[in-house]
Amino acid sequence: MADAGFWDRTARKYAASKIADMGGYEETLARTRSFLMPEDHLLEIGCGTGSTALKLASCVKQMTATDISSEMLAIAEEKRADTDLENLRFIQTEATKPIDGAPFDVACAFSILHLLDDLDEGLAHLHSLIRPGGMLITKTACLRDMSFALPPLIKVMQWIGRAPHVNIFSSAALEDAMRKAGFEIIESGYHGKTRTTRFIAARRT
Repeated sequence: MADAGFWDRTARKYAASKIADMGGYEETLARTRSFLMPEDHLLEIGCGTGSTALKLASCVKQMTATDISSEMLAIAEEKRADTDLENLRFIQTEATKPIDGAPFDVACAFSILHLLDDLDEGLAHLHSLIRPGGMLITKTACLRDMSFALPPLIKVMQWIGRAPHVNIFSSAALEDAMRKAGFEIIESGYHGKTRTTRFIAARRT
């Protein structure tokens, strides 16, 4: 699986890092919860060490959270062991592979769309995983909206093994790709301090 080794190697360091903008993170959680219903089956792809999944699982009937990295999921299971959540399952798989339990009522993709090999393919796959009328909720780093110096820096970091594969696109291009994939954008904007990480809530049409 592409880049699994990179995330396995960095899992413990990633787990120990602090959220840079806690206010923005909490706002994203609040807006996400506003789209959830108690009877929903919620999917999160690219769940990492499970922090967000653990915060959202209590809002729905059932939750499935996936990640490419076995080490990330091992940490997620350690965290889950300290809770009484019984409606949350973690699965190791690639973001573009079929997932047992589909179609889901809501799918979340936080900080993952820019890491997919092919954005259009990834969005088409997410569309197939969500029931008609269901929701896709994302928060994505739109690197084209950042400094012009960033893309060359990322290339250097990838060359020395310090960064994974990254797609570079703007927030406008991301929203266009979501519409092309069959989603109607319901809400779009920024949370917290950043103006380069776009929150989008979209309905499968």
